[in-house]
Amino acid sequence: MTFALVLLFLQAAGIGLAVAAPVGPMSLLCMRRTLTQGWRWGLATGIGIALGDAIYAAVAALGLAGVSAFVLAWERPLHLAAGLFLIWLGLKTFFTKDDGRVAEVGAARSLGGVLIGSVALTLTNPPTIVMFAAVFTALAPTGGFDPWVALATVAGVLSGSLLWWIGVVATVSGLRHALGRRVRLWIDRIAGVVLAVLGADQIRRA
Repeated sequence: MTFALVLLFLQAAGIGLAVAAPVGPMSLLCMRRTLTQGWRWGLATGIGIALGDAIYAAVAALGLAGVSAFVLAWERPLHLAAGLFLIWLGLKTFFTKDDGRVAEVGAARSLGGVLIGSVALTLTNPPTIVMFAAVFTALAPTGGFDPWVALATVAGVLSGSLLWWIGVVATVSGLRHALGRRVRLWIDRIAGVVLAVLGADQIRRA
């Protein structure tokens, strides 16, 4: 049983890694915060995203049908809220002026606020819960609900997602000092446009 749980944990970690890997608005947000504000802010963003994934995985694993139905019922307002926030963030990023210093206070009030905001923004993507429900159904053994299986699955998803974001933050942080002021400015411009476009797509989905 122990070996089976370890194997399940590793499978779930791979899934968490695969879910986190595609480049999207949260990836851009994590990379930009690492680039312009430092690794602590980037890591807080990544941890928030991983926690959001783990929450959805937990809801799917525990079979909380009421929570799932509530989240999916409010899918459109959540997409709208996420879209408006991403457009605002994109415009703010586009018009940021790089004075050569790390903006550790300007763009983010606190690491806790960044983490909570990242969790909230991750949770505004209700279809993720459907994906994790399918994943849990595929990984869970037959014979009914097992709390250890649920725990291994959720812990695996969290670990895999965290591993990805730690890697992203470490890579971007290593490149940060090698990039000049002009390059960072262009990165802000491009990231701002992409975030705004992704926000508009969220509003379209609403």
